[in-house]
Amino acid sequence: MANAQTYKEVWQVCLDRIQQHTSEEEFAKWFEPLKPLSWDGTNLRLKVPDGSHAKHIEENYLKLFSQAIFELFGRQTKLHYAIPSSEEKTPISANADITAISQHVTQTSTNVVPRNPFAIPGIKKVMFPTQLNPKYTFSTHIEGMCNRLARSAGKTVALTPGSSPFNPLYIYGASGLGKTHIVQAIGHEVCERHPELQVLYVSTNKFMAQFQTAYKNGDINDFIRFYQMIDVLIIDDIQELSGKSGTQNVFFNVFNHLQMAGKQIILTSDKPPVELQDIEQRLLTRFKWGLSAKIDTPDYETKLKIIRSKAESIGVSLTEEVVFYLADNISANIREIEGALLTLKANASFMGRRVSTSLAKEVLKAFVHVSQKEISINHITSTVCQYFNIDEDSFNSTKRTREVAQARQIAMYLAKQHTKLPLAAIGSAIGGRNHATVLHSCKAVSNMIDTDKVFRGQIEELEKIIQNG
Repeated sequence: MANAQTYKEVWQVCLDRIQQHTSEEEFAKWFEPLKPLSWDGTNLRLKVPDGSHAKHIEENYLKLFSQAIFELFGRQTKLHYAIPSSEEKTPISANADITAISQHVTQTSTNVVPRNPFAIPGIKKVMFPTQLNPKYTFSTHIEGMCNRLARSAGKTVALTPGSSPFNPLYIYGASGLGKTHIVQAIGHEVCERHPELQVLYVSTNKFMAQFQTAYKNGDINDFIRFYQMIDVLIIDDIQELSGKSGTQNVFFNVFNHLQMAGKQIILTSDKPPVELQDIEQRLLTRFKWGLSAKIDTPDYETKLKIIRSKAESIGVSLTEEVVFYLADNISANIREIEGALLTLKANASFMGRRVSTSLAKEVLKAFVHVSQKEISINHITSTVCQYFNIDEDSFNSTKRTREVAQARQIAMYLAKQHTKLPLAAIGSAIGGRNHATVLHSCKAVSNMIDTDKVFRGQIEELEKIIQNG
């Protein structure tokens, strides 16, 4: 605590602390003009140029300003402004006491409750919905080497939000690797461990849209004060701030106040801070203050775990053969995995199909690139003939015996599944049939696969021979 002989020196240290969290222009305009007049151990009097100057500090820098004074003069401090024209003492808050910094809602001299951009229109009560998705928790997240650093740091942050060295916690990686899942899991963990804290998740695009609305309505101060009340602020896709100088300036203000007040900030991005473009250097510097944790593409074993976990969560039963087929042929993008599994489930439920490797192949062709070598019709027909012990002359003749006719149907079905040829070309290559015959054959084989277990096993065995042969 300062005494009568040293309070001006302590005030200078206080200014130095504030300067670290403001731009040069902000500091020169709003804080350098403040002059200390007296200090009695409880009351600190500051000279300000005029009343509007004091009001601007209250509306825009109250938490930052008060926290610095608390730390250097003591939490018992009451701050008063002295306006030269009247030497009227103006308290920084309605009760002439700045201890309200430790509360969630600080009443200023104007007694205005900040407008909540998440509140339902027409409801005046300030609400703090977390905006967290209930399915994104640590219990539903699959850990692997690819995300272990981010996950472990997140759990540390959740134990002591704002007090860990990981502030801000900056998690980055390519789209679809689970960044949003981890940061929302942190939010849920904080809510469970510290229910008294206000947690908020918001995408950068939503933050910018709210800022634009506040700007148009003249509610910028309400917007800033609302975000300064959050204890754990989670901002997703911070790279979207690129080139948005107005929003960057507001976010800089919010960031500084939260950091100064010991609140937790969590950010995600598709790239590390050093690679962000068109974002002010003062923000980039602050992004590097805590921990930057990268999420990599899942390794094969982790991908298998993700497929099994996602399948269980959406209620689709997979054989190990299908699990391995998906892992071998789909990327590690978690959204793609979820999409493939949902499509498999829909086909099985609505079309009455069994979730098999054959169905998985059909599904994956629709929206992901399946890595497979080129397979020719000649290879398919010769494999089918050899499997059913039919000579190729009989196969290509006009014979209509049951064995030969079924072999042709199977060959047409396999050709449709494993080649990019149109139906007419497949029919022409297999016995000179037309596209209608090929279409009928494919439907007949599909029905047999769904109803005849032995037949299904033969088709799956044939597909393995064709792909590996």
